[in-house]
Amino acid sequence: SIGGAWHTAGAMLSRIKDAIFKVLSWVLPASTLAELRVVYHIAMHPIRGDTHKERLESFYGSQAADYDDFRKKLLSGREQMVQDATQRAGGGIWVDMGAGTGANLAMVGDEVVMSFAKIYLVDMSPSLLAVARKRCEDNGWHNVEVVEGDATTWEPDEGLGHVDLVTFSYSLTMIPDWFAAMDNANALLVSDGTLGVVDFYVARKHPDTGLHANGWLQRTFWPAWFANDNVFLSTDHVPYLRRIFPSHTLLERLAKVPYVGLLMPNVPYYIFVGSRAA
Repeated sequence: SIGGAWHTAGAMLSRIKDAIFKVLSWVLPASTLAELRVVYHIAMHPIRGDTHKERLESFYGSQAADYDDFRKKLLSGREQMVQDATQRAGGGIWVDMGAGTGANLAMVGDEVVMSFAKIYLVDMSPSLLAVARKRCEDNGWHNVEVVEGDATTWEPDEGLGHVDLVTFSYSLTMIPDWFAAMDNANALLVSDGTLGVVDFYVARKHPDTGLHANGWLQRTFWPAWFANDNVFLSTDHVPYLRRIFPSHTLLERLAKVPYVGLLMPNVPYYIFVGSRAA
């Protein structure tokens, strides 16, 4: 049958891939090999699943162990966002939506982590959360709770209106209904709470005064390229955030994408730290 033929072909390609990586392991440093494995999974591994959670786990499950090292090169501005946002919040309760492996906590360090009464790491990928849970155990972060949950609906035991800081670090573009995620974050925050976001985006064709413009190739290529991995760059992130969180700082920047960036223009990303409208 056609299905059986596809299964056989897939199994054969998998064996070829494993053989190639075994040969490469003899000649390449472990860090380079790990990076190539992630690139392979991003470019070639099919994403399967009927639900958003299943698709996330299909994408991240096979690369969780190598996730952090490669993302250091791919995801710019994370450290600055979490440092600025945690400083602005000054403690209390922190919810990191789409927290993945909990790398944001490592970026700010033990002193900042322990300055919060409670930190929730919320994500829908069990594989990434397993890495986060081990990170917390290894560092003795007893005030951190790792939670499998949906950013559009999840709320802590403390309830709505009791969170001091909500962050999204390259997770907003992976949430299909990101408007709902923003509405939920807004509802979670105390009246003077802080929101921090860093993510890819593309500017509108005619951006508002004071906002950056992007070239045609940037606005066309990057959304199509990232969409292959269910990462959806939006023209609406920045305008929406500015309207909902009027007291804010915004940085619009460009970054190279590993390998692809050798041929294509830099991808736009933004760093946003703002306060909830009272």
